[in-house]
Amino acid sequence: MDFDFLLDYRALDTEAEIFWDMPLDADLTSEYTILCGGKAVGGTNKTHFTLRDLVPATSYEVEVRFAERVLGKIEVRTAKEKTFIDVTKEPFCAAGDGKTLNTAALQAALDRCDEDHIVYFPEGTFLSGALNVHSGTEILLVKGATLQGTEDPKDYLPKIHSRFEGYEMECYRSLLNLGELDHTAGYNCENVIIRGEGSIMGGGFPLAKSIAAIEGERLKEYIASLGDKIKDFEKPETLAFRYRGRLINMSNCRNIWIHGLTLGFGPSWNLHFIYSDRIVTDHCVIKSEGVWNGDGWDPDSSTNSTLYACEFYTEDDSVAIKSGKNPEGNVINRPTKHIRVFDCVTHFGHGLCIGSEMSGGVEDVRLWDCQMGPTWSGIEIKATKKRGGYVKNILVRDVTASHVQMHSVGYNDDGEGAKFPPELGDCRFERMHLLGRFLDNNAGRNEWHDCPSILLCGFDVPGYEIKNVEFKDIELEEPAEGVEDIHQEYCKNVSFTNIKQVPRTNEKT
Repeated sequence: MDFDFLLDYRALDTEAEIFWDMPLDADLTSEYTILCGGKAVGGTNKTHFTLRDLVPATSYEVEVRFAERVLGKIEVRTAKEKTFIDVTKEPFCAAGDGKTLNTAALQAALDRCDEDHIVYFPEGTFLSGALNVHSGTEILLVKGATLQGTEDPKDYLPKIHSRFEGYEMECYRSLLNLGELDHTAGYNCENVIIRGEGSIMGGGFPLAKSIAAIEGERLKEYIASLGDKIKDFEKPETLAFRYRGRLINMSNCRNIWIHGLTLGFGPSWNLHFIYSDRIVTDHCVIKSEGVWNGDGWDPDSSTNSTLYACEFYTEDDSVAIKSGKNPEGNVINRPTKHIRVFDCVTHFGHGLCIGSEMSGGVEDVRLWDCQMGPTWSGIEIKATKKRGGYVKNILVRDVTASHVQMHSVGYNDDGEGAKFPPELGDCRFERMHLLGRFLDNNAGRNEWHDCPSILLCGFDVPGYEIKNVEFKDIELEEPAEGVEDIHQEYCKNVSFTNIKQVPRTNEKT
C-alpha cells in the first residue's frame, strides 16, 4: 500500500498551522521536532504544530524531524496585514441583536472584501439568510460573535445547482455559499479563509422541516406515482428532504481554510464540498444534535483535503466521504482521493463513513489518532450492491472506535444500477481498540447496543468479495453473550495478526 507523504501549511499574518502525515514507523508516543529558520522552536507528539509570533509577509523555512531524520521541509509564507471591514460600521450597519435580519448588509460587506481586507464580526448574534462568498475573501468571527441562519426557507432562495446524496439537483442555498457547481469545469472560487473563535450556526431542524414541507407538497403527485419504488429511499420523506441546503456549501472550490470556529445546525450537512480541492478544516467544533441527516464534514468527489484537531457532536456521520451515486456518479466518474483525518474526537453520532454514495470511487484515505468510541457506525465503508465504483487504499491507525464495518446496505438505493457491484478492498487497520458496542443517540435515547467488533460482508457475486484487508495489533473488548467479535461473509485474503481480546471497559465511552 503506497502513499505520498503530506506536509502542508496554512498561514495568517503572524501565525501558521503546519500539518503532516504520521510516518509508517511512528505511533502515538512518537515525538516530532519543529525547526524554523534552522532553529528548533518546539516539539509535539501530534502531527500538527502552530507557529506563533511570525512577521507578516515573510517566508520561513520550516522543517519537521522524527527519529533523527528529516520528514520534510516546506517554505511557509505568512500573509500580509489586512484592514478590517467591520460589519457593524458604516455603510453596512449590521445589528448583532439576534433579531434584525442582516442579509443585505452582510452581503454588501462580503462583496466589498478583497485581498487587502477581512470581513470582521464583533461580539453579537447576526441573523442572516443565504450569503455568497467570492475568491480571496477572509472572514473573522471573534469570540462571542455568531453568524446565525434564519429558520425561514424564503431566506435561502433562489435555489442553486448543487449535489445532494449523489445527485446534481436544484437545492435551497446554504448559509454560506462558495463557488458554482459544474462537473465539466475547473475551480471558480479559491483562497478563502473563514476563521475565529466565534460561531456559524444554521437554521437547524426547524428550517429542514419547513423546506421538506414545501418540497413534499410540490412533489406530492410524483411521490405518489412511485408506488412501491418509494421503498428504495431511506424513508418516504427522503425525496423532499434532499432539497435542503447546508451550513457551508463549497462547489468547484480550491484552497479553502476553515479554522478555529464552532459550526453547526445546518438544515442538513454542515461542511459539504463538491468537485473541490485542498479544503482544510482544523480546531473546530461541529454540532448537529437533533438534526436528522446532520453530517459534519463531507468531501464529495473532492481531493487533497484535510481535517484535524476537531470535535464532533453530530446526529449523523461526523465525516462522510462520498463521490456520487449510481448512475450519475458512475458517469461523472470523479473520485474522492487523498483525504486525511486525524486528532479528532467524536463524542456521539455515526463516526467516519465512506459511502454509501461512492460510485465515482474513493481512494487514499488516511485516518489516525482519533477517538470515536461511542459512535453508531464506528469506521464504516458502505455501499449498495448496485452502486458500482470502488473503495481502496484505506489506512486506519491508532483509533478507538465502536466497530469496523465494510458491508452492503439496502437504504438510499434509488437510481439505475451499475453493471457490476462496487469493489471494496486494499485496506489496513492497525493498532485499534474496538468496543463491540455502539451508542444510539437518535432522538436523545442514548441506548447502547452490542455488535461484532469487526463486520466484513462483501457482495455475493464472484470477484466482488471484500479483498485484501489487513488487521494488525487490534484490541477487541470481550463480546456480549451470543455476539460474534468478528463476522465475515464473501471475503478473500483477509488477515488477522496479533488480535487480542481484552476486558470490557467500565465506561462505555
